Amino acid sequence: MNEIELWYKFTQDKKELRNAKYSSFIFGSDNPDELLELTLKQIKTATASLYVLYKIEEEKVPNVGDYSIILDVKKNAKCIIKTTSIFITPFNRVSKEHAFKEGEGDRSLEYWKKVHQEVFSKELKEINLEFSEDMLVVCEEYELVYKI
Repeated sequence: MNEIELWYKFTQDKKELRNAKYSSFIFGSDNPDELLELTLKQIKTATASLYVLYKIEEEKVPNVGDYSIILDVKKNAKCIIKTTSIFITPFNRVSKEHAFKEGEGDRSLEYWKKVHQEVFSKELKEINLEFSEDMLVVCEEYELVYKI
């Protein structure tokens, strides 16, 4: 199912949302479908991304109330989430609560830092930037509002 079909299905009984804007994305990691599965099981209720990438790509930071369609690696639309909280903080100040909500590994802050430093370093290398512990991170919390 593509994004348009999933959005149409979701808004069949929510006509006020039919023309609302939404974004779509594939989780940025070495195993995005695993993160998608955690979201579908409602174990993963948060995500994080580098603030600098929003600036470079001239994208807006998500806002509370925004809808996003999560895609699998084959770009099939699998679910819709709604942003419930956004905060921007340095990498080294991300909380253990946020790490737990991300639902990955053992859900510890130590695991979160290790994995995210690897992923962020890889993303930054592609644009000739280096990772630092004080880089700003966009922490987004969300709720699963629709899945197929």
